[in-house]
Amino acid sequence: MADGSPTTMGTTVAVEIEGPVGTITLNRPDKLNAFTVEMVGELIEALERVTANETVRAVVLTGAGRAFCAGADVDLLKEILEQRDQERGEALVDGARAILHAIRLAPQPVICALNGVAAGGGANLALGCDLRIAADTARIGQVFGRIGLHPDWGGTYFLPRLVGTAHALELFLSGELVPADRLLALGLVNRVVPAADLPRDAAAWAREIAAGPPHAVRLVKQAVYHDPHAAFTDEALDAALDVELEAQLECFKTRDALEGLTAFLAKREPRFTGR
Repeated sequence: MADGSPTTMGTTVAVEIEGPVGTITLNRPDKLNAFTVEMVGELIEALERVTANETVRAVVLTGAGRAFCAGADVDLLKEILEQRDQERGEALVDGARAILHAIRLAPQPVICALNGVAAGGGANLALGCDLRIAADTARIGQVFGRIGLHPDWGGTYFLPRLVGTAHALELFLSGELVPADRLLALGLVNRVVPAADLPRDAAAWAREIAAGPPHAVRLVKQAVYHDPHAAFTDEALDAALDVELEAQLECFKTRDALEGLTAFLAKREPRFTGR
């Protein structure tokens, strides 16, 4: 590699720095890169480490294997609900706060390279990045309602701002896994490329950005996110995350959430009762 930095790896998140580009890879491919509490912590550490590196001028966030991120690990979620373990549930949901702020406050643009399915919290992690490039096989889905849960990881903040209220409600309420061509039409991704070309094209885009003046790039990113009417603010994001956390913890207490996860794992349709 250009700067001699080795590939380093936590248990579930890998980091590689090559020249001016830092790549963070979610690395639980056998579990579709689904989040655990430990993985959330490792992702926070990886983002803080990479974005604090002054030699890094662009960051790529991607997944290992055939998925970007399937959201929270459903086995873990079912365990949390069965044990009514609010502490772990809150850690899993509210860990998004540090991750999304790390992306938003990073001086470098963060490019999400969507190598496959991004569902639930994984979908909203992708939406929280500055730019998105997707494989033609990628799909994004707000699948929370399918298992009796509420959108989290900033979905109620990012999605309406990116596609408008009506489209956002449609995607939240349908739980549809949206294919790459529609993602591009909706403006949820910037580019769609053949799956085999994604690693190369994402790296090339990152190097192109990294070749720009870093001070000006940082200021452009700050300016775009400065106007609360035109784009995003940290305060509005925090307010949305607070609402999501409260709503999700309330959903965790319902029988419908446990029924939804049980049905999902059993590969059957859930029978929701409103209890």
